[in-house]
Amino acid sequence: MYAQRFYGRKHLLSILVARSQELSRTCSECYSKPRTRRVSYLNYSNNMSKEKNYFEAADLNNFGNITDWQEPMGKKFFDYYGEVMKEGALTEREKALIALAVSHAMQCPYCIDAYTTASLKAGADEEQMMEAVHVAAAMKAGITLVYSTQMMKHTKGLTM
Repeated sequence: MYAQRFYGRKHLLSILVARSQELSRTCSECYSKPRTRRVSYLNYSNNMSKEKNYFEAADLNNFGNITDWQEPMGKKFFDYYGEVMKEGALTEREKALIALAVSHAMQCPYCIDAYTTASLKAGADEEQMMEAVHVAAAMKAGITLVYSTQMMKHTKGLTM
């Protein structure tokens, strides 16, 4: 509303049209390039079995290949990661459970697979693993809800 009053309706419309044309050019450039794998999240055909799965468990085995295209940074990451995940003030089991919870919060299927395995290998049981996931879920819920204070403050400012 403010932008419309400040710039004028015609000016805003011309900006939106120009931006949408720019985006469609960008999108058509992206989709015209050859791809090794196309992903369809929604398949509107009658045969839903043709839908592809973006996350393939076998891809996790290729994670070490991130050094292929940027060896110094990849090596530094793996050195750092190895140091962080070593037993220290926290046990390897505790670190694996934390990583499992974060994997769920960040919704990374590769990480969920990896840290489910790591948690089990480090001695965690199913109940501990599920409890860690519930901690992550409670945190995400709380983080979402704490933002409601912003909405409440803004609403009070508009209605007073």
